[in-house]
Amino acid sequence: MAFNVLIVDDSSSMRNIIKKTIQMSGFDVGHFLEASNGREALTILDNTWIDVIISDIHMPEMDGVAFLQAMQKKPTLSDTPVVIVTTEGRQDRIKGLLALGARACIRKPFKPEKLRDTLIDVLGIDRSGMEGAGGSQGCDF
Repeated sequence: MAFNVLIVDDSSSMRNIIKKTIQMSGFDVGHFLEASNGREALTILDNTWIDVIISDIHMPEMDGVAFLQAMQKKPTLSDTPVVIVTTEGRQDRIKGLLALGARACIRKPFKPEKLRDTLIDVLGIDRSGMEGAGGSQGCDF
């Protein structure tokens, strides 16, 4: 089954790193879509089926918190899995993001294996069916 992935981050470099990491992990991706903030992401979500969202918190126009809040207000989006990738490490901040509907939080810098394993868990993928699921060993993004 191919997954549509939306990557939301104001850094095009980080969006590319996340995209390449997912590709190296052996996920069957139908389409990658990208947005530089939550507002752009909501526009994409209004027009395209997305299986999982990977989002930063700190972005201009609409940050990750406001994006999660907006998603929770829309019944068609409230169950879409969101993985937050952020520099934030405070436990109260992480708990707040999870309370807003994020399924997981990954702290930057991250190892490719962490992103891969988190997506496998969030999407409920059988690990035995993953091609190239070894990922890149030892790189921090």
